[in-house]
Formats: sequence, structure tokens, C-alpha cells
Amino acid sequence: MKEDPRTRSRIMRAVKGKDTTPELIVRRMVHAMGYRYRLHRKDLPGKPDMAFSKLHKVIFVHGCFWHGHDCARGARMPKANAEYWFNKITRNSLRDATHIEALKIQGWRIAVIWECELNKLERVRRRLAEFLN
Repeated sequence: MKEDPRTRSRIMRAVKGKDTTPELIVRRMVHAMGYRYRLHRKDLPGKPDMAFSKLHKVIFVHGCFWHGHDCARGARMPKANAEYWFNKITRNSLRDATHIEALKIQGWRIAVIWECELNKLERVRRRLAEFLN
């Protein structure tokens, strides 16, 4: 079933760019570990989801579909308007790579947590603890 343009527009407006469920899960996990951070620092490339200034480390929490992850959810491509979505996701991936490279040049260490990884919370917790220590 195909939605009319107004319905599709309403759906797309509802997609959040920050404070997403995966992001909130990671934030709660990091906070429970005793770390404090700043959210979405506008002065850093890509406005990382979490920035640990004293540690000079940042964390991005990416949605698999929106950022082109190679998992099952990220690899699926909508059938409707496929060329648009392919180009959009490709641009997102290239932008992510550009931001990560700029952060590395500035001396930041970067961790990317993918939405699909949150199925195994203990593994993510260990990875974050290792990254932040």
C-alpha cells in the first residue's frame, strides 16, 4: 500500500535526529558506569551524541538503516523511490566518514555504536568500558 504524500511527510517528520531510543539506552548505560558527558556538541564535527571532553573521546550512536550499516536492517533498501534512498544513505555514510576523519585529526578518539548491537547489551557495556578507560 502506498501512502499519499501528506501521510509520508508526516511519518518522516516524526523521525528523530537526537534523543532516539538507541541513544537513550547508551546514555543510561554510560551514566550508570559513572561517566559524565556533554550531548551533541555543536563545536565538534558531526555533533557527536556524547562527548567526554577530559578523555578527548566521543561516541556516536547510529541507526543501522539511516547510516548504511552492513547488518540485515541496514542492508534493506525501500522498494519505493529506491534511487533516492540509495543516494541519501550513501551521502550519510560519506558525511559520517568525513566527520570521523576530522575528529581524528583534532585528536579525538571515536566509538560508533550501531543500533543492532544493542541486542547484546552486556557486550556493548564491555566495549564502552574498554573504550572509556
